[in-house]
Amino acid sequence: MVKHELSELTIIQPDDWHLHLRDGDTLRTVARYSADVFKRAIIMPNLSPPVTTVAQCRDYKNRILAAVADFEPLMTLYLTDDMSAQTIRAAAACDFIHGVKLYPRGVTTHSEKGIGSVDTIYHILEALQQCDLPLLVHGESTDPDLDIFDREKHFIDNSLTPIRKQFPELRIVFEHITTSDAVQYVKDNDDYTSATITPHHLLYTRNALFDGGLHPHNYCLPLPQRDRHRTALIEAACSGYKCFFLGTDSAPHSRSAKESACGCAGIFNAPVAMSVYAQIFENQHKLHKLEQFSSINGARFYKLPTNKKRIKLVKKAMHVAEYIGDENIVPMLANQKLEWSIARG
Repeated sequence: MVKHELSELTIIQPDDWHLHLRDGDTLRTVARYSADVFKRAIIMPNLSPPVTTVAQCRDYKNRILAAVADFEPLMTLYLTDDMSAQTIRAAAACDFIHGVKLYPRGVTTHSEKGIGSVDTIYHILEALQQCDLPLLVHGESTDPDLDIFDREKHFIDNSLTPIRKQFPELRIVFEHITTSDAVQYVKDNDDYTSATITPHHLLYTRNALFDGGLHPHNYCLPLPQRDRHRTALIEAACSGYKCFFLGTDSAPHSRSAKESACGCAGIFNAPVAMSVYAQIFENQHKLHKLEQFSSINGARFYKLPTNKKRIKLVKKAMHVAEYIGDENIVPMLANQKLEWSIARG
């Protein structure tokens, strides 16, 4: 019997549960690439200065809505050492704030105001648990003596596990996981723990950074890992398990910032994210699981309804631009052709 390949797939419109839109001109350039595909997105608060109050969060949301239509930004606060429990309660009372983001200090772009030690924020975590407001975690330790490829495992053992033990009913999203250790940790926990998985961590291993030369546009944090870790991520994403869901971690930077002597971490994947996810799932013969991963699991965890609209993915070649906007923002897989695209009209 000849097995025919699927040429199109209609799914519930997906959401992006981890997105950087930046601000100003960059926001106005990149936001439409997410809004063209996703109905909602969890918006990261690591601006400069960071978004730490309800008022700042409201203002940022309004700037996003001014830049793009038919899109719902789900806002978050940036967790600092001096944040008060009262701020958490005020955030939980808002209908537009859906989480609080924990950055270990110095771990990635604009994380200078992040947390020095999780031991100092237990009063905040207690307030989050009481208010049922999710904690979104960039799960890497920043000990300078650590090998950079071991930072996620170290964070699990020394920060995340103690938090989970102390706050068993705190909803935690382990963002952009990269290792088999993280996959296993999330699978071993209960319904209060989940994880997002990016398209670039499903596609790239650490060879993508160095093969044939240094590739700054493939540089992100956390870094891609060995192939065995990538394989574990693919299996998790395609599994249908409700604890894993889509989060692109699309993170635009200008070409000059990426190609500088100290290039910025972040991959701008919004224009290609769903095409990459579709190809990964097809390669695993799991296209029937894509809707669960992209459109259902995240909404369930965040206690939101699934979207009513549907989108169609078609097996039609899509050429990726070399760069976009006046800042020459280079997208993931620039100048390449992808097999899947979004049907328009």
